[in-house]
Amino acid sequence: MSLKEFTLPTAGLPVAGLRTAGAVPADAPRVLALHGWLDNAASFVPLAAYLDDIDLVAPDLPGHGRSAHLPAGADYSFAGAVNDVLDIADALGWDRFALLGHSMGAGIGSLVAAACPGRIERLVAIEALGALAEAPERTVERMRDAVAATRALAGKQLRVFPDIDSAVRARMRANGLSEPAARLLVERGLVAVAGGHAWSSDPRLTLPTMVRMTEAQVEALVRGIECPARVVFADPAQPYLPDDLRRARAAFLPRGELVVVPGGHHLHMEDPQAVAAAIGDFFRRPRNGRGSGDAS
Repeated sequence: MSLKEFTLPTAGLPVAGLRTAGAVPADAPRVLALHGWLDNAASFVPLAAYLDDIDLVAPDLPGHGRSAHLPAGADYSFAGAVNDVLDIADALGWDRFALLGHSMGAGIGSLVAAACPGRIERLVAIEALGALAEAPERTVERMRDAVAATRALAGKQLRVFPDIDSAVRARMRANGLSEPAARLLVERGLVAVAGGHAWSSDPRLTLPTMVRMTEAQVEALVRGIECPARVVFADPAQPYLPDDLRRARAAFLPRGELVVVPGGHHLHMEDPQAVAAAIGDFFRRPRNGRGSGDAS
């Protein structure tokens, strides 16, 4: 399956992205693919080649890739992104659809699935489930740090790369990505400026989150995901979500399956065939299909 460029006027901001090229079957599952933090729609290009007979729409989420930035004073948060996702689905004319998310996109997808059970048919969450949690006693400290960082951001200059290859090398160092994977993200995530290229993403995306859920709230959120869900995690686990915690969260899913695949955080880009095999026919199962437990 190949992808083509699209632009979409939503109720909020103009959204760009990539979508299945050519005709798809009338009964093809509708899948909205949500990328990770500071990534973009190109995150799903490698995986799309292995996902047949679905209508895949991968938007650049607001502030990322080629989509518009949120207006001044707005806040990039998981909760705020719920309406961004619904605005995109509404603009597509999709009443019911499935979600495929990686990292931040999987976290946002978790919120959408829990908040809108009547609209979400299935959820595939790669390398995240729920949201990053915070200990209650750090609430004030986190808020103060976020406010201070926001005030300090004004006037900061964007880093300018003399050429695309320099930006690719920087992304490889930052995320441990291979050159092909990094290049896919970078070429979509740059804008031409005087003296070279700069990241197109909104600098406000780098600010600390002002308020996070507690782990108890994340548990309640995951328990509220009513649709069939398949969670795909990489081995080894990321430091922010150790293996015991991510398995505990997956166990809270009422209709969930867990698959663990060897690889790194961007395994859907670096080993798309293995991730596609882990997803299998999940999106095409009958709507009353139920999970069968831990498949790792």
